[in-house]
Amino acid sequence: MPDFPAVTQMAIPFFIAAMLAEIAFIRFVGGRGEFETRDTLTSLLMGVGNVATGIVFGFISYGILSWFWQFRFLDLGISWAVGIAAFIIDDLRYYWYHRIAHRMRWFWAEHVNHHSSQHYNLSTALRQSWTGNFTGAVALQVPLVLLGVHPAFLAFIYGFNLVYQFWIHTETIGRLPWWFEAVMNTPSHHRVHHATNARYLDANYGGTLIVWDRLFGTFVPELDEDRPRYGIVHNIATFNPLKVAFHEWLAMLGDALRPGLTLGQRLCYLFMPPGWSHDRSRHTSQDIKADYVRRHPQEAGRPGLPAADIVRQLAPGE
Repeated sequence: MPDFPAVTQMAIPFFIAAMLAEIAFIRFVGGRGEFETRDTLTSLLMGVGNVATGIVFGFISYGILSWFWQFRFLDLGISWAVGIAAFIIDDLRYYWYHRIAHRMRWFWAEHVNHHSSQHYNLSTALRQSWTGNFTGAVALQVPLVLLGVHPAFLAFIYGFNLVYQFWIHTETIGRLPWWFEAVMNTPSHHRVHHATNARYLDANYGGTLIVWDRLFGTFVPELDEDRPRYGIVHNIATFNPLKVAFHEWLAMLGDALRPGLTLGQRLCYLFMPPGWSHDRSRHTSQDIKADYVRRHPQEAGRPGLPAADIVRQLAPGE
């Protein structure tokens, strides 16, 4: 198996050039969007940390996949056909990882830093995790390895998925032609994903393709009358990259280890959706959506929001 280039690292000069172009477009042409110096610097530091931790700890995920390689059913080798098929299947894998990362706190603790910026520009794309090699999410790539896609080839292929996702982190690009928006992930679709508006929570998980969201019922369109508000439900109000990287891990473990809980409650703090609490003092995304419909009953059943009969079955806070 030949060595493959690190696609995302090779793309760094393009990332920097594109960010500078976006800043110039916003400031001198009047394009939509905004940058904040401290926020952008934090995103860049998170990106540097992601590359550094990948170099230091990447052997964990790669080692796991390499161990499974010995049990492969096939060896598909390297070809354009294998690469394209693996890219599509791995994009489906990414959809499910991404969906799990928003619905299970263990994975949310790793992923939340990407959503922590209250701005949405190309620098936000670089606000990446430092702890991805420690969550066990690599298990979702094991089936492709067992089917005969070598781990090195798979890492190479996944790099293109990550590079594609860079350009969709912008407000300067509006909606694109319908045929492109129907199949591909776009800035409009991904703005929804990063928004904290009730209708937009837990939507549009796709990486390169948006067809998975359309297929599995998680697609929500961006509405002109409900402009996305960015960040997380409870913003952390810090530009310290260490706090951005680890704040949710510390909060989650603090909840799970608090005195007086049953074993089941401790596990729920680790593996239930973000916002779950044993005394219902907090709100999950589903609670937020239901509360929104109670305040705006005319919105019931619209994309991203529960139907009125579902809301009636839930007591406030459930």
